[in-house]
Amino acid sequence: MSRWRPPQPRSTPIITPQGYAALEQEMKALWAKRRIVNDALAAAAAEGDRSENAEYIYRKKEQAGIDRRIRYLQKRMPDLQVVSKIGDPSKVFFTATIELEKDDGQILTYRIMGPDETNTQNGDISIDSPLAQALLKKEVDDEVWITINNEKTSYVIVDIRYA
Repeated sequence: MSRWRPPQPRSTPIITPQGYAALEQEMKALWAKRRIVNDALAAAAAEGDRSENAEYIYRKKEQAGIDRRIRYLQKRMPDLQVVSKIGDPSKVFFTATIELEKDDGQILTYRIMGPDETNTQNGDISIDSPLAQALLKKEVDDEVWITINNEKTSYVIVDIRYA
């Protein structure tokens, strides 16, 4: 028996043109991979007893993972709104690259992106994140306070850039 979990809140349905193109490419690649996995699955099924056939079991799980991602993209992509223009470039909005200075003088650089294209290793944060929500519509030299794990942290906006 599985444990019930409440549904996650819906994420903001905005994305950059490049992010949308990447999702389209991922969808095409998934369909191509699914065809290959389906052929391998058919070959494994033809070998006989499926209950002890490791190749068959592996391919079924692989196909289920691919199908799950395809279903997610098919539901998500029509709802996405492609945003390419920004409002006032002196304020923080979607796609802004922000340099922040922490209390201790450390400089951090983040780029506010849609939840479907965030990559923390590149410094991209989701527009739904607490930091991005606090930064929206702020200007250079504004101070922002964020509470994470009962610890308040102060950030000062040093620079705002748009690519």
